[in-house]
Parts: sequence; C-alpha cells; structure tokens
Amino acid sequence: MSDTQLVTLRPRRIRVVCWASAAALLVVFSLVATSLTGPTGDGYGTFQRGDQLAMVGLGVFGALGFLLFTRPRVEADARGVRVRNVIGSYELPWEVVRGVRFDRGAPWASLELHDDDLLPMVALQAADKELAVEGVRALRRLHQAHLARLADQPTRG
Repeated sequence: MSDTQLVTLRPRRIRVVCWASAAALLVVFSLVATSLTGPTGDGYGTFQRGDQLAMVGLGVFGALGFLLFTRPRVEADARGVRVRNVIGSYELPWEVVRGVRFDRGAPWASLELHDDDLLPMVALQAADKELAVEGVRALRRLHQAHLARLADQPTRG
C-alpha cells in the first residue's frame, strides 16, 4: 500500500434520499406559497407577497436542514483518518486508533480509539451494504499498514 493512497468514503443511499426530500420539500412549500392569496378566513387579514416569500424561505431552510445529512465523509491515508459527521469533524493520526469496527446491527461503522472511546463514522452506513463493507475493509488495510510500519521501525534503527 503506497503512502500516497487516499481513501474517500461518502454514504450513497442517504445522499439520494436527502436530495430528493429537499427538492420535494422545496416544491411543496413553493406550491403552498402560491396558494396563499386573498383573505385569511374571516376577512380581517389578507395574505401578502411577504407571506408567500416567507413560505418559500421556510422551504429553503427545511431543504438545507435535509442537506446537512449529506455532509458525512471519511478520508484516510497513511498518516491518519479524517471523519466529518453531520455535526462535528475529527482528524486523528493512526497512532490513536485501536481498530475499525462495524458491529452486527450497528447503523454505521466506528473507530475504536486507544482511550476506549468510539468515534462514529456516519459516512459508513449499514444501509449502503457492500459499499460500506468495502470502505471498512479499506480503512482496516490502511490501519494494518500503519501497524506494520510501526513494527518495522525498531528493526531498522
């Protein structure tokens, strides 16, 4: 395994669902906005252009909320691993990683750290099936290559 190999992993299924949901939400809120015309019921108020724009704005904010779930990514190379989840990002050298876990029934893979913490990697989701399994295998290969380099260091010096 070369030192320049970069592994980049992103979820597939959740991205498709989120983009479709964001587009549908924007369409629904835009249709509702176009139907907001005339009196509000008893005739004491009327819908204005600002109400319509506010409804479209709410649709945009809702769509952006859906798109937050497309943010997860894992990048790894010979030096370490960078994990970006929905909220929060981590950059870890391989020295602090004990192993890469993908427990049966778990929704996503995680990094097991030497301080007994588990760092979830939302980008490697069980819903992606074989894509996630291949991603975990690639991360394990990089981790094993790091461990092999550590084992070779004392014999060289």
